[in-house]
Amino acid sequence: MPPPLHRRKALLIGASALTPALWSPARSQQPAVVPVAPASALPPGGHWPQWDAFKAQFVSSEGRVISDDGEGGRTYSEGQSYGLFFALVANDRKGFDTLLRWTQNNLCGGDLGARLPAWLWGKLPDGSWGVLDSNAASDADIWIAYILGEAARLWKEPRYQALGARLAQRILAEETADIPQLGLTLLPGPRGFAEGDSRWKLNPSYMPLQVMQRLSTLYPQAGWKQLAQSSQKIIVGSAPKGFSPDWTLYDAQQGFLIDAKGKEKGQGGYNAIRVYLWAGMLAPGAPGRKALLVALAPMANHVRAQGQPPESIDVLTGQASGAGPAGFSAALLPFLQAQGDVAALDAQRSRLAATPIRPTAYYEQTLSLFGQGWMDGWYRFSPSGQLDPHKRKAR
Repeated sequence: MPPPLHRRKALLIGASALTPALWSPARSQQPAVVPVAPASALPPGGHWPQWDAFKAQFVSSEGRVISDDGEGGRTYSEGQSYGLFFALVANDRKGFDTLLRWTQNNLCGGDLGARLPAWLWGKLPDGSWGVLDSNAASDADIWIAYILGEAARLWKEPRYQALGARLAQRILAEETADIPQLGLTLLPGPRGFAEGDSRWKLNPSYMPLQVMQRLSTLYPQAGWKQLAQSSQKIIVGSAPKGFSPDWTLYDAQQGFLIDAKGKEKGQGGYNAIRVYLWAGMLAPGAPGRKALLVALAPMANHVRAQGQPPESIDVLTGQASGAGPAGFSAALLPFLQAQGDVAALDAQRSRLAATPIRPTAYYEQTLSLFGQGWMDGWYRFSPSGQLDPHKRKAR
């Protein structure tokens, strides 16, 4: 199986040429490999063991989330955003601030509000470490803006809110487009995703509805409500048979099209698995939840019939290719529960018990922290998207 994070992000490299570092990087070393503990029942008032293990495995002492992408341990802005989320859920204020500081200093030139985070950081040709591609990835950016707003509320720290507001304004200004029939739409990044005047390349997994909906309250600008509305249209419209693609094309005249030129060519795999994850974690009563669960129900049916999620699936024919890794099963737990599919849910739990996620598999462990962490009650989202971490204990 190819390294999932590298496979998932490879298309972005074509969006902008690799650029030299824009500022002096902080050097980071690979942390020692330690086993990631399986998720367990929620201890009363305890901290989150799975986050502690993830941090020991993948996060350097400087606050850099190090991937296992087969490219020397690169860092992606997406990984930084997920690390910030998990630290907030775990009430790990020290870990949060360390991650935020590294992100600002190394991906944003020292100011997250002044520059969108560069999506790719790693070893440069001259042997130094720095930004490899200064284009941004909007999935990371919206998560960071969301996390900062929620951190400001939960930790009563106004500076997080102020920083998040500046980032939110920059996302609306630089990572959106007004697309016919869709309205204001989140682009995957500032550059490289408009194909002429009437066609755009989009990524449904970049659009968690709970995050979009909450951003409209955290940073009350009309654009966020519009983005939530267009995101629902994209998730449903790009999955006509109930299977979400990794990438989709939208044409102003023809609607949603298969991205035939892209590497995935109409398949849903390492990106798309998150579409089901985000949908499954929507709170009952959340806007768009019912429509998404109905539209994506064929994936639950497929998993029940096959006993496992596919590694990739043709979004038009439903033809699957290979068995998805164990992390895919973890990601689907909230989705299968939301679908009320007890048989499929129990089968994926059994699969995880029989085939645990590899300790060094960064992306799979990330999916597990989201999916299994939600199932174990470490956090919930309200119908408006507000984060509710359970049994928080200061650290």
